[in-house]
Amino acid sequence: MDKSKIVALEDRIPKLKEQRRRKANRRLIFLLFLFFTLIAAVGYVQSPLSHVKRITVKGNDMYSTAELIKKTGLSQQTNIWKVNSKEVSAKLQSLSEIKQAIVRISWPNTIFITVKEHKRVAFLEKNATYYPVMENGKILKSRKVLDIPSSSPILFDFEEGSVLKEMVNGLETLPNEIINSISEIHYTPKKTDPFHITLFMNDGFEVSATLRSFSEKMVHYPSIISQLNPGKKGIIDLEVGSYFKAFDR
Repeated sequence: MDKSKIVALEDRIPKLKEQRRRKANRRLIFLLFLFFTLIAAVGYVQSPLSHVKRITVKGNDMYSTAELIKKTGLSQQTNIWKVNSKEVSAKLQSLSEIKQAIVRISWPNTIFITVKEHKRVAFLEKNATYYPVMENGKILKSRKVLDIPSSSPILFDFEEGSVLKEMVNGLETLPNEIINSISEIHYTPKKTDPFHITLFMNDGFEVSATLRSFSEKMVHYPSIISQLNPGKKGIIDLEVGSYFKAFDR
């Protein structure tokens, strides 16, 4: 055998051993890193460091931040890894006032909640107490109001249901100019019209209408009163056609 070849092979053996040792060391380092990473992860999950530290709520008006957080069931004892954004959102949207709730988790331990509430369109009077009426037709019976904005109509004798929902839908389509001119709306059904309503306007006029055509006729109210003598008040009948009858004096 050629001696040069034997020497070359012998020279390579230490190099091969060194390569294998380095490879084994890298593998050991990787396994140790993985092991300690898992230990750290388990420790983090089990420790207070993984608990929710801050909950921020935006967009709320009808509910206080504390009330909404209580509804979510979240607290500083909640493990942030166990927070389900969709479930938290569903809990908030089960409230009559909440139209939409977006829940976002910001690591390591903050939760951001943005809510969009149903719009208030009127107030309902019941036993000398006033309750907000929302755009979805719900009456917030747990929310008594003492100071009523002058721009919000007051509803009388309405109950939750199809009639109130139609009333709300009618108000939703009217411009603010007309909404602001309405003082009171009374539900005054007739045998011939279960959808009859009576409106008392801020300018002293009274309006007789039916919910079936309320919004499409009421939108012409400014034009109607512009043709009347402002010093002579009366009833504007919008049930069938449109005509005016002065109050008896």
